[in-house]
Amino acid sequence: MASHNTSEIKVSVTTEYDNFNSYPSENRFVFRYNIEIDNLGDFPVKLLSRKWMIYDLGFGFTEVEGAGVIGLTPVLQGGEKFSYFSNVILKSGVGNMEGYYIFENAEGETFNVKIPKFHLLTEVLSN
Repeated sequence: MASHNTSEIKVSVTTEYDNFNSYPSENRFVFRYNIEIDNLGDFPVKLLSRKWMIYDLGFGFTEVEGAGVIGLTPVLQGGEKFSYFSNVILKSGVGNMEGYYIFENAEGETFNVKIPKFHLLTEVLSN
């Protein structure tokens, strides 16, 4: 697991290789990543958007950004957690991801929260 704290927001990531939906012979390696966001502070924050840098060995970097996560812009009260999962497809089966979320505090100020770098390695290649 990878985790990082920024401005009293803790982001933790776990990953798993999705063997069922992957097709190595077609250069399709699917990974599920599970994210937990924990508001360690006393005041509410709202997740507005995210930006990812996805690295696929031999294929380079891809940037992905957009509003919210999984179609939501959750508000986390002080001490509250929010969890979700998503997927990424790599062509090589080896890579990593990292990025940041943009949050808004109760005063309307925005701030970035780091998503820690996590590694993606298919089981097929690690055996």
